Amino acid sequence: MVPPAQPPESPDVPPDVPPDLAAARETAVAAARGAGQIQRKGFGGPLNVRMKGAIDLVTEVDLACERHVVDTIRARFPDHAVLAEEGGATDGASDRRWVIDPLDGTTNFAHRFPFFCVSIALEVAGETALGVVYAPMLDELFVAERGRGATLNGAPLAVSGADALVRALLVTGFAYDVHHAANDNLDHFAAFTRRAQATRRTGCAALDLSYVAAGRFDGFWELGLKPWDMAAGSLMVNEAGGRVTRFDGSPHRITDKEILASNGRLHAAMIEVLAASAPR
Repeated sequence: MVPPAQPPESPDVPPDVPPDLAAARETAVAAARGAGQIQRKGFGGPLNVRMKGAIDLVTEVDLACERHVVDTIRARFPDHAVLAEEGGATDGASDRRWVIDPLDGTTNFAHRFPFFCVSIALEVAGETALGVVYAPMLDELFVAERGRGATLNGAPLAVSGADALVRALLVTGFAYDVHHAANDNLDHFAAFTRRAQATRRTGCAALDLSYVAAGRFDGFWELGLKPWDMAAGSLMVNEAGGRVTRFDGSPHRITDKEILASNGRLHAAMIEVLAASAPR
């Protein structure tokens, strides 16, 4: 296991960031890079896999990454609360809460498909203020700060200019209850496939959202996600000039069970498709 990292003095942190958020950013980046190192070392090797549900799994790498991220954060911010996928929620004395997915894309990782990441977000008084998503196999570090934009490896991000679904590359995912859920997203998937240039399903929501922010995807929708799947990535989209809502266009919270993210130009058209293809 990689020991908890000491936040680096590095160009990952711009000079104009306030000291409290700068410390949080340094810590999140250090924690994400450390977890990414664990993922790289474990990728392709033998795994101890435990099933959390019929198709929902966890590996020892998930658990090692979560320990590393939580230990790194608590070493710097012992009074902050934590919400993590494997360890659940722990209270803190301050109004800061970290929302952590230590390995988003576990099924990809377990099947040796190199599309996965670590996702870390910081809430301040209930609002996401910081998001860090690191894809170790690509060495891509996405960072967003509320009101200060989003970056990929230090370069500013901006959503795409696509203004019609027929020219849009969309992405979605399917929840772990897809085998038996009444609202399984298949109707939406079929409808968008008929309207968009193409649709994709990558199995890693945090990277899907980050790719919308980077202009690689033009829109994303999904059902049944958890707060740790969306917290960092949704801030990334907003800070890159996109839009994040519920399926009907109403404000989105990370506790919601649905999310629609786009470059903004496609949002109304995507809302229309989602409404028309909703199960009756």
